[in-house]
Amino acid sequence: MIATAPSAIEVTQPSAAARRIQILTATTIKLDTGYSRTLPEKSVWSKAGRVPQGDVFRPVGTIFTIEGRQVHEAYLVIHNQALVGFYLPGEQNYSPLSTAVPLNLGESE
Repeated sequence: MIATAPSAIEVTQPSAAARRIQILTATTIKLDTGYSRTLPEKSVWSKAGRVPQGDVFRPVGTIFTIEGRQVHEAYLVIHNQALVGFYLPGEQNYSPLSTAVPLNLGESE
């Protein structure tokens, strides 16, 4: 089961151009559920907002999911160039990683 806590996202203003980042190196994340997920190299993510734990980025042109007993759509929560957890938009919950995962990020247009 994926550990979660309720979390409200502060949505990025639609009038502002959303910041985009790119994953420069494929990164595999081992979830506490025993499953793993890979963030593909050159995948692009758009800033969706912010939660207390960090900035929230959603994938561009695809859907990203994490798995426990169920499959959940997930956005990345990034703080100081590291993935610290996931925001689950369907449940409006935050799911922390037990260990932050450093990411090799670049800006994208």
